[in-house]
Amino acid sequence: MNNWLALSLTVLLLLGNAYFVSAEFALTGSRASRLEPLAATNKRAQKVLAAIRNLNEMLAACQLGVTICSVALGALAEPAIARLLAIPLEAIGVGPAVVHTVSFIVALLLVTALHVIIGEMVPKNVAVTHPEKSALLLVPSLLVFDKIFRPVTASLNWISLHIVSWLGMKPRHEVVSAFTAEEVASIVEVSERAGVLQDPQGLISGSLEFSERSVGETMVPLSGVVSVPAHVTPEQIERHVAETGFSRFVVRDRNHVLGYVHVKDVIAVRPQQRRLPIPMSLVRHMETLRAEDEVEDALRIMQGTGTHMALVEKNPGELGGIIFLEDVIEELVGNVRDAMQRER
Repeated sequence: MNNWLALSLTVLLLLGNAYFVSAEFALTGSRASRLEPLAATNKRAQKVLAAIRNLNEMLAACQLGVTICSVALGALAEPAIARLLAIPLEAIGVGPAVVHTVSFIVALLLVTALHVIIGEMVPKNVAVTHPEKSALLLVPSLLVFDKIFRPVTASLNWISLHIVSWLGMKPRHEVVSAFTAEEVASIVEVSERAGVLQDPQGLISGSLEFSERSVGETMVPLSGVVSVPAHVTPEQIERHVAETGFSRFVVRDRNHVLGYVHVKDVIAVRPQQRRLPIPMSLVRHMETLRAEDEVEDALRIMQGTGTHMALVEKNPGELGGIIFLEDVIEELVGNVRDAMQRER
Protein backbone atom coordinates (compact mmCIF):
# COMPACT_ATOMS: atom_id res chain seq x y z
CA MET A 1 0.00 0.00 0.00
CA ASN A 2 1.18 3.51 -0.78
CA ASN A 3 2.78 5.11 2.29
CA TRP A 4 0.84 8.37 2.00
CA LEU A 5 -2.44 6.51 1.59
CA ALA A 6 -1.55 4.53 4.71
CA LEU A 7 -0.88 7.78 6.60
CA SER A 8 -4.23 9.20 5.46
CA LEU A 9 -5.95 6.08 6.76
CA THR A 10 -3.95 6.46 9.98
CA VAL A 11 -5.48 9.89 10.56
CA LEU A 12 -8.96 8.48 9.94
CA LEU A 13 -8.30 5.58 12.32
CA LEU A 14 -7.10 7.97 15.04
CA LEU A 15 -10.25 10.03 14.64
CA GLY A 16 -12.34 6.86 14.65
CA ASN A 17 -10.67 5.68 17.85
CA ALA A 18 -11.28 9.11 19.42
CA TYR A 19 -14.93 8.93 18.35
CA PHE A 20 -15.58 5.58 20.04
CA VAL A 21 -13.67 6.54 23.20
CA SER A 22 -15.63 9.80 23.47
CA ALA A 23 -18.92 7.98 22.93
CA GLU A 24 -18.08 5.43 25.63
CA PHE A 25 -17.23 8.03 28.28
CA ALA A 26 -20.15 10.24 27.25
CA LEU A 27 -22.58 7.35 27.75
CA THR A 28 -21.21 6.37 31.15
CA GLY A 29 -20.94 9.97 32.32
CA SER A 30 -24.31 11.31 31.18
CA ARG A 31 -27.07 11.76 33.76
CA ALA A 32 -30.55 10.70 32.68
CA SER A 33 -32.00 13.41 34.94
CA ARG A 34 -30.32 16.08 32.78
CA LEU A 35 -31.41 14.54 29.49
CA GLU A 36 -35.04 13.77 30.36
CA PRO A 37 -36.18 17.43 30.25
CA LEU A 38 -34.72 17.69 26.72
CA ALA A 39 -36.26 14.44 25.51
CA ALA A 40 -39.73 15.98 25.18
CA THR A 41 -38.61 18.09 22.20
CA ASN A 42 -35.17 16.75 21.25
CA LYS A 43 -34.95 13.49 19.28
CA ARG A 44 -31.22 13.22 19.94
CA ALA A 45 -31.89 13.27 23.68
CA GLN A 46 -34.46 10.50 23.20
CA LYS A 47 -31.86 8.40 21.40
CA VAL A 48 -29.26 9.01 24.11
CA LEU A 49 -31.70 7.96 26.83
CA ALA A 50 -32.50 4.79 24.88
CA ALA A 51 -28.77 4.07 24.59
CA ILE A 52 -28.21 4.63 28.32
CA ARG A 53 -31.01 2.16 29.11
CA ASN A 54 -29.25 -0.38 26.85
CA LEU A 55 -25.80 0.45 28.15
CA ASN A 56 -24.13 -2.97 27.95
CA GLU A 57 -24.80 -3.37 24.24
CA MET A 58 -23.74 0.20 23.50
CA LEU A 59 -20.48 -0.25 25.41
CA ALA A 60 -19.88 -3.44 23.45
CA ALA A 61 -20.28 -1.40 20.25
CA CYS A 62 -17.80 1.20 21.54
CA GLN A 63 -15.27 -1.46 22.49
CA LEU A 64 -15.67 -3.16 19.13
CA GLY A 65 -15.02 0.14 17.37
CA VAL A 66 -11.99 0.94 19.54
CA THR A 67 -10.53 -2.52 18.95
CA ILE A 68 -11.00 -2.36 15.17
CA CYS A 69 -9.40 1.10 14.99
CA SER A 70 -6.51 0.16 17.29
CA VAL A 71 -5.64 -3.07 15.47
CA ALA A 72 -5.91 -1.42 12.05
CA LEU A 73 -3.82 1.51 13.29
CA GLY A 74 -1.03 -0.80 14.35
CA ALA A 75 -1.18 -2.76 11.11
CA LEU A 76 -1.13 0.30 8.81
CA ALA A 77 0.57 3.17 10.60
CA GLU A 78 3.70 1.56 12.03
CA PRO A 79 4.95 -0.04 8.77
CA ALA A 80 4.15 3.08 6.72
CA ILE A 81 5.98 5.42 9.13
CA ALA A 82 8.89 2.98 9.39
CA ARG A 83 9.27 2.91 5.59
CA LEU A 84 9.20 6.72 5.42
CA LEU A 85 11.84 6.99 8.17
CA ALA A 86 14.06 4.47 6.42
CA ILE A 87 14.47 6.73 3.38
CA PRO A 88 16.54 9.51 5.07
CA LEU A 89 18.44 6.97 7.19
CA GLU A 90 19.54 5.01 4.11
CA ALA A 91 20.45 8.27 2.39
CA ILE A 92 23.05 9.07 5.07
CA GLY A 93 24.58 5.62 4.81
CA VAL A 94 23.10 3.84 7.81
CA GLY A 95 23.25 0.06 7.47
CA PRO A 96 20.09 -1.93 6.66
CA ALA A 97 19.96 -3.68 10.05
CA VAL A 98 20.24 -0.39 11.96
CA VAL A 99 17.75 1.31 9.63
CA HIS A 100 15.15 -1.38 10.30
CA THR A 101 15.65 -1.28 14.08
CA VAL A 102 15.69 2.51 14.42
CA SER A 103 12.75 3.10 12.07
CA PHE A 104 10.70 0.41 13.84
CA ILE A 105 11.35 1.87 17.33
CA VAL A 106 10.67 5.47 16.28
CA ALA A 107 7.53 4.48 14.36
CA LEU A 108 6.25 2.43 17.30
CA LEU A 109 6.83 5.29 19.77
CA LEU A 110 5.24 7.84 17.45
CA VAL A 111 2.16 5.73 16.73
CA THR A 112 1.76 4.88 20.42
CA ALA A 113 2.00 8.55 21.43
CA LEU A 114 -0.53 9.61 18.79
CA HIS A 115 -2.86 6.77 19.75
CA VAL A 116 -2.73 7.56 23.48
CA ILE A 117 -2.98 11.36 23.15
CA ILE A 118 -5.28 11.90 20.17
CA GLY A 119 -7.13 8.60 20.23
CA GLU A 120 -7.60 8.20 23.99
CA MET A 121 -6.74 11.03 26.41
CA VAL A 122 -8.08 14.08 24.57
CA PRO A 123 -11.47 12.57 23.63
CA LYS A 124 -11.83 11.05 27.09
CA ASN A 125 -11.24 14.40 28.81
CA VAL A 126 -13.65 16.19 26.47
CA ALA A 127 -16.38 13.61 27.09
CA VAL A 128 -15.85 13.63 30.85
CA THR A 129 -16.02 17.44 30.92
CA HIS A 130 -19.17 17.67 28.76
CA PRO A 131 -20.82 14.23 28.91
CA GLU A 132 -24.35 15.22 27.87
CA LYS A 133 -23.21 17.48 25.01
CA SER A 134 -20.83 14.78 23.77
CA ALA A 135 -23.55 12.14 24.00
CA LEU A 136 -26.04 14.26 22.05
CA LEU A 137 -23.44 14.74 19.32
CA LEU A 138 -22.04 11.20 19.07
CA VAL A 139 -24.60 8.64 20.25
CA PRO A 140 -27.11 8.91 17.33
CA SER A 141 -24.40 7.83 14.86
CA LEU A 142 -23.17 5.20 17.33
CA LEU A 143 -26.66 3.67 17.22
CA VAL A 144 -26.26 3.29 13.45
CA PHE A 145 -22.89 1.55 13.95
CA ASP A 146 -24.46 -0.72 16.58
CA LYS A 147 -27.32 -1.60 14.23
CA ILE A 148 -24.87 -2.60 11.47
CA PHE A 149 -22.75 -4.73 13.79
CA ARG A 150 -25.66 -5.90 15.97
CA PRO A 151 -24.89 -9.64 15.57
CA VAL A 152 -21.31 -9.09 16.71
CA THR A 153 -22.09 -6.70 19.59
CA ALA A 154 -25.00 -8.84 20.78
CA SER A 155 -22.75 -11.90 20.88
CA LEU A 156 -20.00 -10.03 22.73
CA ASN A 157 -22.54 -8.60 25.18
CA TRP A 158 -24.08 -12.04 25.80
CA ILE A 159 -20.67 -13.57 26.53
CA SER A 160 -19.60 -10.73 28.85
CA LEU A 161 -22.88 -10.83 30.82
CA HIS A 162 -22.55 -14.57 31.38
CA ILE A 163 -18.96 -14.20 32.53
CA VAL A 164 -20.04 -11.52 35.02
CA SER A 165 -22.83 -13.81 36.24
CA TRP A 166 -20.40 -16.69 36.65
CA LEU A 167 -18.28 -14.41 38.85
CA GLY A 168 -21.28 -14.08 41.19
CA MET A 169 -22.20 -10.51 40.27
CA LYS A 170 -25.45 -9.12 38.88
CA PRO A 171 -24.91 -7.29 35.58
CA ARG A 172 -26.34 -3.79 35.20
CA HIS A 173 -27.96 -2.65 32.00
CA GLU A 174 -27.89 1.10 32.66
CA VAL A 175 -25.89 3.68 34.57
CA VAL A 176 -26.92 4.02 38.21
CA SER A 177 -27.47 7.72 38.86
CA ALA A 178 -28.98 7.48 42.34
CA PHE A 179 -27.00 8.30 45.49
CA THR A 180 -27.28 7.37 49.14
CA ALA A 181 -27.86 10.08 51.74
CA GLU A 182 -24.22 9.77 52.84
CA GLU A 183 -23.00 10.25 49.26
CA VAL A 184 -25.24 13.30 48.77
CA ALA A 185 -23.98 14.79 52.05
CA SER A 186 -20.40 14.32 50.88
CA ILE A 187 -21.21 15.92 47.51
CA VAL A 188 -22.81 18.91 49.25
CA GLU A 189 -19.79 19.35 51.54
CA VAL A 190 -17.29 19.18 48.68
CA SER A 191 -19.41 21.53 46.53
CA GLU A 192 -19.62 24.10 49.35
CA ARG A 193 -15.84 24.03 49.81
CA ALA A 194 -15.36 24.44 46.06
CA GLY A 195 -17.74 27.42 46.02
CA VAL A 196 -20.13 25.91 43.46
CA LEU A 197 -22.96 25.47 45.97
CA GLN A 198 -24.16 27.87 48.65
CA ASP A 199 -26.16 26.50 51.57
CA PRO A 200 -25.73 29.14 54.30
CA GLN A 201 -28.82 28.06 56.21
CA GLY A 202 -27.88 24.38 56.05
CA LEU A 203 -31.15 23.49 54.30
CA ILE A 204 -29.64 20.70 52.24
CA SER A 205 -27.59 19.16 55.04
CA GLY A 206 -30.53 19.58 57.41
CA SER A 207 -32.88 17.73 55.09
CA LEU A 208 -30.37 14.88 54.76
CA GLU A 209 -30.07 14.53 58.53
CA PHE A 210 -33.80 15.04 59.10
CA SER A 211 -34.80 11.37 59.01
CA GLU A 212 -32.00 10.46 61.43
CA ARG A 213 -33.52 12.48 64.29
CA SER A 214 -35.97 10.87 66.69
CA VAL A 215 -39.03 12.38 68.34
CA GLY A 216 -37.41 11.91 71.75
CA GLU A 217 -34.45 14.06 70.68
CA THR A 218 -36.70 16.85 69.41
CA MET A 219 -39.41 16.93 72.09
CA VAL A 220 -39.61 19.46 74.93
CA PRO A 221 -39.75 17.83 78.40
CA LEU A 222 -42.96 18.45 80.33
CA SER A 223 -41.02 20.52 82.84
CA GLY A 224 -40.14 22.99 80.07
CA VAL A 225 -43.64 23.31 78.64
CA VAL A 226 -45.82 26.30 79.54
CA SER A 227 -49.22 24.85 80.46
CA VAL A 228 -52.53 26.14 81.79
CA PRO A 229 -55.10 24.42 84.03
CA ALA A 230 -58.37 23.08 82.67
CA HIS A 231 -60.31 25.88 84.42
CA VAL A 232 -58.26 28.66 82.80
CA THR A 233 -60.20 31.69 81.55
CA PRO A 234 -59.74 33.59 78.26
CA GLU A 235 -58.42 36.60 80.21
CA GLN A 236 -55.77 34.44 81.87
CA ILE A 237 -54.73 32.99 78.52
CA GLU A 238 -54.32 36.48 77.08
CA ARG A 239 -52.07 37.38 80.01
CA HIS A 240 -49.99 34.25 79.34
CA VAL A 241 -49.64 35.32 75.72
CA ALA A 242 -48.41 38.77 76.79
CA GLU A 243 -45.96 37.28 79.32
CA THR A 244 -44.53 34.43 77.24
CA GLY A 245 -45.10 35.39 73.61
CA PHE A 246 -46.52 31.93 72.88
CA SER A 247 -49.72 31.35 70.95
CA ARG A 248 -50.50 27.79 72.07
CA PHE A 249 -50.70 26.35 75.57
CA VAL A 250 -50.98 22.80 76.84
CA VAL A 251 -54.14 22.28 78.91
CA ARG A 252 -53.62 20.04 81.94
CA ASP A 253 -55.90 18.62 84.60
CA ARG A 254 -53.44 17.86 87.38
CA ASN A 255 -51.19 15.15 85.89
CA HIS A 256 -53.27 14.55 82.77
CA VAL A 257 -52.82 16.43 79.50
CA LEU A 258 -56.20 17.18 77.95
CA GLY A 259 -54.93 18.85 74.78
CA TYR A 260 -53.92 22.38 73.85
CA VAL A 261 -55.63 25.71 73.32
CA HIS A 262 -54.81 28.28 70.62
CA VAL A 263 -55.06 31.98 71.38
CA LYS A 264 -57.04 32.69 68.19
CA ASP A 265 -59.84 30.43 69.48
CA VAL A 266 -59.94 32.32 72.77
CA ILE A 267 -60.16 35.73 71.10
CA ALA A 268 -63.49 34.74 69.55
CA VAL A 269 -65.07 34.15 72.99
CA ARG A 270 -67.91 36.53 73.86
CA PRO A 271 -67.09 39.35 76.33
CA GLN A 272 -69.43 37.99 79.02
CA GLN A 273 -67.53 34.67 78.95
CA ARG A 274 -64.02 36.07 79.23
CA ARG A 275 -63.82 35.49 82.99
CA LEU A 276 -65.36 32.02 82.82
CA PRO A 277 -63.36 28.80 82.30
CA ILE A 278 -62.90 28.06 78.63
CA PRO A 279 -65.30 25.47 77.20
CA MET A 280 -63.69 22.07 76.52
CA SER A 281 -64.74 22.42 72.88
CA LEU A 282 -61.85 24.91 72.50
CA VAL A 283 -59.29 22.36 73.69
CA ARG A 284 -57.70 20.77 70.64
CA HIS A 285 -56.82 17.10 70.43
CA MET A 286 -53.16 16.02 70.55
CA GLU A 287 -51.82 12.90 68.85
CA THR A 288 -49.57 10.54 70.81
CA LEU A 289 -46.15 9.57 69.45
CA ARG A 290 -43.39 7.34 70.74
CA ALA A 291 -40.00 8.74 71.69
CA GLU A 292 -38.26 6.34 69.29
CA ASP A 293 -40.36 7.43 66.31
CA GLU A 294 -38.54 9.36 63.59
CA VAL A 295 -39.12 13.09 63.25
CA GLU A 296 -40.05 12.47 59.62
CA ASP A 297 -42.95 10.26 60.78
CA ALA A 298 -44.02 12.90 63.31
CA LEU A 299 -44.17 15.55 60.57
CA ARG A 300 -46.30 13.31 58.37
CA ILE A 301 -48.74 12.53 61.22
CA MET A 302 -49.04 16.15 62.33
CA GLN A 303 -49.59 17.32 58.76
CA GLY A 304 -52.23 14.66 58.24
CA THR A 305 -54.17 15.55 61.40
CA GLY A 306 -53.61 19.30 61.22
CA THR A 307 -52.22 19.48 64.79
CA HIS A 308 -49.31 21.66 65.87
CA MET A 309 -48.44 19.73 69.02
CA ALA A 310 -48.27 16.06 69.98
CA LEU A 311 -47.71 14.06 73.15
CA VAL A 312 -44.57 11.94 73.40
CA GLU A 313 -44.48 8.72 75.41
CA LYS A 314 -41.14 7.45 76.70
CA ASN A 315 -42.73 4.15 77.63
CA PRO A 316 -46.33 2.94 77.22
CA GLY A 317 -48.45 5.10 79.53
CA GLU A 318 -45.47 7.25 80.61
CA LEU A 319 -45.59 10.78 79.20
CA GLY A 320 -42.16 12.20 78.43
CA GLY A 321 -42.85 15.55 76.81
CA ILE A 322 -44.40 17.51 73.99
CA ILE A 323 -43.22 17.84 70.40
CA PHE A 324 -44.09 21.04 68.55
CA LEU A 325 -44.56 21.33 64.79
CA GLU A 326 -42.26 24.37 64.78
CA ASP A 327 -39.46 22.28 66.33
CA VAL A 328 -39.97 19.55 63.74
CA ILE A 329 -39.78 22.07 60.90
CA GLU A 330 -36.70 23.69 62.44
CA GLU A 331 -34.95 20.33 62.24
CA LEU A 332 -35.47 20.56 58.50
CA VAL A 333 -35.09 24.24 57.56
CA GLY A 334 -33.55 25.95 60.57
CA ASN A 335 -35.01 28.49 62.99
CA VAL A 336 -38.71 29.26 62.49
CA ARG A 337 -40.47 32.05 64.35
CA ASP A 338 -44.11 31.58 65.32
CA ALA A 339 -46.26 34.09 63.45
CA MET A 340 -48.04 34.85 66.75
CA GLN A 341 -44.95 34.85 68.92
CA ARG A 342 -42.98 37.95 69.83
CA GLU A 343 -39.24 38.19 70.45
CA ARG A 344 -38.32 37.44 74.02
